[in-house]
Amino acid sequence: MKPLELVKKEDGSYFLIGELDRNTVPAFWQQRASWLPDQQNVNLNLSQLKRVDSAGMAMLLHLKNELNNNRQQLVLLGVPEQLKVLLTLSNVDAILNNDAVA
Repeated sequence: MKPLELVKKEDGSYFLIGELDRNTVPAFWQQRASWLPDQQNVNLNLSQLKRVDSAGMAMLLHLKNELNNNRQQLVLLGVPEQLKVLLTLSNVDAILNNDAVA
């Protein structure tokens, strides 16, 4: 299992690196107070994820909801094909597409 890492770039965007799955999501989500972005528009690049499962997808949906509650917008960039398939099969791709998915 590779650890999940959130890296903030100089331009203010974020990269999720590693594996976003049932093994990494619980601990990562519990620590969200230490990493939750405070910008109005949160650009999250997922291109460096090696693996995403349904737990990872659920975490991204919860992140979107939490940011929306704070009047922030989540923009997903570099969405892996594996996640796009999960979103489509789960019939929640439209929820994330309300913001931006590139």
